[in-house]
Amino acid sequence: MRNAGLGSWPERRLRISPHKPALWFEGTTTTHGEFAHRVRRAAAALAALGVGHGDRVAWLGANHPAALESLYACGQLGAVWVPVNARFTAPEVRYVLEHSGASLVVHGREHGTTADTLRPELPGVREWVAVEAPTAGGAGSLDWQRLLADAEPVLRDEPVTLEDNCLIMYTSGTTGRPKGAVLTHGNMTWSCINQVLGFDFTPDERTLGLAPLFHIGGLNGTLNPTLLRGGCVVLVRGFDPPATLRVIAEQRVTSFFAVPTMLDALSRQPDFGTVDLSALRTIGAAGAPLPLPLLRTWLDRGITVQQAYGMTESAPAGTALDSADAVAKVGSAGKAQFFVDVRVVRPDGTECDPHEIGEVVVSGPNIMAGYWNAPEATEAAIVDGWYHSGDAGSTDEDGYLYIRDRYKDMIISGGENVYPAEVESTMLELPEVAEVAVIGVPDPTWGEVGLAVVVPAPGSDPDPEQLRAELRRRLAGFKVPKYVEFADELPKTATGKVRKPDLRTSYAPTDNAPPDNAPTDHAPTEETTP
Repeated sequence: MRNAGLGSWPERRLRISPHKPALWFEGTTTTHGEFAHRVRRAAAALAALGVGHGDRVAWLGANHPAALESLYACGQLGAVWVPVNARFTAPEVRYVLEHSGASLVVHGREHGTTADTLRPELPGVREWVAVEAPTAGGAGSLDWQRLLADAEPVLRDEPVTLEDNCLIMYTSGTTGRPKGAVLTHGNMTWSCINQVLGFDFTPDERTLGLAPLFHIGGLNGTLNPTLLRGGCVVLVRGFDPPATLRVIAEQRVTSFFAVPTMLDALSRQPDFGTVDLSALRTIGAAGAPLPLPLLRTWLDRGITVQQAYGMTESAPAGTALDSADAVAKVGSAGKAQFFVDVRVVRPDGTECDPHEIGEVVVSGPNIMAGYWNAPEATEAAIVDGWYHSGDAGSTDEDGYLYIRDRYKDMIISGGENVYPAEVESTMLELPEVAEVAVIGVPDPTWGEVGLAVVVPAPGSDPDPEQLRAELRRRLAGFKVPKYVEFADELPKTATGKVRKPDLRTSYAPTDNAPPDNAPTDHAPTEETTP
């Protein structure tokens, strides 16, 4: 075949395993052969609407088979797929569509009103297509299902190379405008190979498509690798903890990718201890540091949680903790995946010693081509072939990577480096704490001190000073947050990451005036006896 990219995958599965299940969605199973013909029809429909090589086609919606149909159809045409965060407001969606230069938008039933709002504002978008009847608005959108029904399932073999752009995925935008990471067909393919090797996917894999497909972990963490391997994707529209547990049990799910907040919500369900999870072999956890108490909760159910580390820019392969090491190396993100190289370096670029904290840099054929229309950002991020993650990490004597925090989140208090992720993980061991985020706030004496925003556990009424006293038994004094504030919930991105800039805006003391519960005895350089 002249097409070496993702667009060829359904055709290869049609040839090898046409009768095996490829996709389950809301009670309907689609075989690999049927999926291949759906993708052919989708490619024909897009081509009839004027989509060609290099054109950008946006996807805006909750998880749905049409997302995968449009992705692989773009791959057959040499077009570029642009997944848009489904929780973005209309102005945020407009930015991504304008910045990427999308000429066609395929949207879900919940985005009809957004389509109506943006249609007159974006003349560059030639067509809007709804995959289902919109719940509101969307009268001007074409019907995806009818377009595919009217299209001929013609075999296409456009010349698409591994160097051609496959998709533009925009970062979550926790700081400033989101940037569009350009991932080639080669980036996506090599990352999938790394995932297949690192997580031991089999031809009988039944992976749960739980995380949003506009998230690189949701799309390329277990979903695309499972399709590549010839397994089945059990796709759900979104994350509903009780319903998700039922699907895992009923569909005999063997693996899935999730961020820690999802795993925490699942583990808190009343039937978590009794629901049938016997088919579940492994979970890939990434996107944020995994608190040790949460990891132990899943291990106690006999389920391997393979902590992984990656990012949009690496599609997302980086490191993975082998299942054999899940207990012995609890808390580690593992070692570099097969076709990835990972280092921890000092500011001068030299390699850090074991346990020395530095910046994590990543290299490999899965590293993005660059940021869309942002050459300066690309040049700053990729230096001599190494992607500079901005994450602080260290390795142990055996070469296992430990992610400490984002460099930008590190607190420097009285000359001491404090990594909020460590403090947060320790606070989550306290029964009164359901969720917590630690940020640095200005202090006239120490420069910066920690402020913990705590979501109390149900039925608890924690005292700030008692929490700090408990922390002093577990952490050095300089790591204990000076301030503790309480909230009903933490602000999060659509992928479950806490939006710490929002917390800094809401909770940082103004003019160095301390909160009402601020203690007077904080001493960042004080050490605490265990």
